[in-house]
Amino acid sequence: MIRENALSIRELTVGGLFAALITAGAWVKITLPTQPLPMHFTLQWFFVLLAGLLLNKKLAGASVAVYLFLGLMGVPVFASGGGPSYIARPTFGYLLGFFAAAYAMAWLSERVQPAGFLKLFGISMAGFCLYYGIGILYFFIICRFFIAREVTWQILFINCFLLTAGGDFALCLAAVSVAAKLRGIVKKTLYMP
Repeated sequence: MIRENALSIRELTVGGLFAALITAGAWVKITLPTQPLPMHFTLQWFFVLLAGLLLNKKLAGASVAVYLFLGLMGVPVFASGGGPSYIARPTFGYLLGFFAAAYAMAWLSERVQPAGFLKLFGISMAGFCLYYGIGILYFFIICRFFIAREVTWQILFINCFLLTAGGDFALCLAAVSVAAKLRGIVKKTLYMP
């Protein structure tokens, strides 16, 4: 007997595909020489956005959770490697932000029907704020309380937001453009018998 909330083979396949796409996005990176650790601008956010805009909340969250689990188990899927010690890196908060943003965007996408470009853009901006909010807060907490480094809000704003937000905003526009075209196809393929 199959449980009603079990994922279908299609959903498992698409979830694995998105986890792989997020991983591939980590390998396309521009390293920014910031302190105390370098920041990376990657394409991961683009694929997290697509997961949040195209999939349901359970599948979007699961895709990012699988990616995070693999990285924390030591598979080098993150921009700077992997392993459980990655939790102590100030930039790990952005990875947690991926999960929260993907889940929240998918939750919002399920409630906004029909979702055209402007509505999807609004949803992506909610995810953007959640992603950066968690990332910056985690960066501050790790630097301040675990690395014992004084980090001012000005440095946080420049290093953790200003240097990468423009590129991530452009990725939001690109992902929304793609999602607006693919949304109907993905919904029919995944959720129709």
